[in-house]
Amino acid sequence: MESEEILNYCLENLEDTVLAESWGEKGIFYNPDTVLKRGVYILTIKEKDGDNDKGSNLNRENVYRVNLGIRKKTFIELFNELPKRPNAAGIVDMNYDFTELDKIIPHPVYAWMGWISVLNPSYKTFEKLKSFIQESYEYAIEKFKKRKI
Repeated sequence: MESEEILNYCLENLEDTVLAESWGEKGIFYNPDTVLKRGVYILTIKEKDGDNDKGSNLNRENVYRVNLGIRKKTFIELFNELPKRPNAAGIVDMNYDFTELDKIIPHPVYAWMGWISVLNPSYKTFEKLKSFIQESYEYAIEKFKKRKI
């Protein structure tokens, strides 16, 4: 599956979303009427390592990572715990291979915030990811409403 297919799926199926590129990644944001500068994160796609995010070894050829924030309750249901925040340039202390392809796992850096990730999802894995994308979208709407108050 190509990363552009995932971005297009979000833009076509999640109302009031926009695509923005920053910090070496492409992101889908909830931002109705573009009232916020960028919007509220729903999903990002990262294609290369950054100074503080090298846990997935994204500098491998044709490897990308899909990242999204879900509710902490859902994260704990999936992975049994919410890890502590790692030190700068570190990864969370969880027993996962953050370089493994096509498996929904905690985000190597932002798992402490309830973020999950998958490297190079297959179509089958993407079908499983869709419910988490929907949750991330609904969560972004809640956060957006709080910012607007």
